[in-house]
Amino acid sequence: MGILERIKEIEAEMARTQKNKATEYHLGQLKAKIAKLRTQLLEPPKGSSGAGEGFEVTKFGHGRVALIGFPSVGKSTLLTLLTGTQSEAASYEFTTLTCIPGIIHYNDTKIQLLDLPGIIEGASEGKGRGRQVIAVSKSSDIVLMVLDASKSEGHRQILTKELEAVGLRLNKKPPQIYFKKKKTGGISFNSTSQLTHMDEKLCYQILHEYKIHNAEILFREDATVDDFIDVIEGNRKYMKCIYVYNKIDVVGIDDVDRLSRQPNSIVISCNLKLNLDRLLAKMWEAMGLVRVYTKPQGQQPDFTDPVVLSLDRGGCTVEDFCNHIHRSLIKDVKYVLVWGISARHYPQHCGLSHMLNDEDVVQIVKKKDTEGEGRGRFKSHSNDPARISDRVKKAPLKT
Repeated sequence: MGILERIKEIEAEMARTQKNKATEYHLGQLKAKIAKLRTQLLEPPKGSSGAGEGFEVTKFGHGRVALIGFPSVGKSTLLTLLTGTQSEAASYEFTTLTCIPGIIHYNDTKIQLLDLPGIIEGASEGKGRGRQVIAVSKSSDIVLMVLDASKSEGHRQILTKELEAVGLRLNKKPPQIYFKKKKTGGISFNSTSQLTHMDEKLCYQILHEYKIHNAEILFREDATVDDFIDVIEGNRKYMKCIYVYNKIDVVGIDDVDRLSRQPNSIVISCNLKLNLDRLLAKMWEAMGLVRVYTKPQGQQPDFTDPVVLSLDRGGCTVEDFCNHIHRSLIKDVKYVLVWGISARHYPQHCGLSHMLNDEDVVQIVKKKDTEGEGRGRFKSHSNDPARISDRVKKAPLKT
């Protein structure tokens, strides 16, 4: 029996099992088995050599956004409108067969937009090159899930299910669970909050399924069984997702109002070019990019070419800003002057741990070179030996 057949058999067993207090331990074990099998499904086949058939493109710019959706929902048209890159669009499905990149110039930054082939139900199992599409989307900063406003709401649930099956968690935060394997000592189970979905017995059974008998576990929140399995697997990626409903020009105003009020959702029309500016603003807000402008000493700030930072790519502190310019710069920094939203007064003397905000102006003040002889009658440092007995005696004063 193959891996897919075993997964379907376990899913069928879970479907016919009643959910109550007596069966929650059995269901927890079945969920752990499915997670293990899906991890095996993503691994490359044994004995395979060389790179697989993928369409990964080189990272470019300050951020990367992936377009994911069913065939013929308007992904290629959206790429052409936002970037100017011509992506073939037609009235039949699967027009795009490979990954087509484009560049969005927005707020003095460059954002890479990837037009991916449409995925279908069963993409996580390899149908329609679904694994390659999802692998490319894993390398992006955020996901734009393009949906057809005239179709049923089930498309969004199908796509979310396919992405979660391969380890992508959309609009979720990593669970606050500390997990560490040990060599000896058994299983140590603790929690700092009241647990309603998990208990010690269920935790032991899930760890036994993974053949883990020595570990340290600390729950800092009321997590579910799925959250605990994600922590054990350790290969999950938590990403932001914006649900883009296209073709609003073919539905009524009531449906448009209902779709636009859903969380993390925005409605557009590529045909009539409606609401594209709001889409760019929402994408910018979700990516959390921070533009920092440099100011040389005694000169005006340079507002043409900002240094772009983000929490997902390194961080937004002064130390990250210095490392972005050059790795050796941080050793010479004495202090930093900051103008902008993050400063309490202008300018503010800051250290390396100061968090920068968007459109801040930074001036780096370096340490003075103390290797010279100093100025005037006084030296800045002495080259005399440390021990008094090794010092050379001065000549007596003239009388």
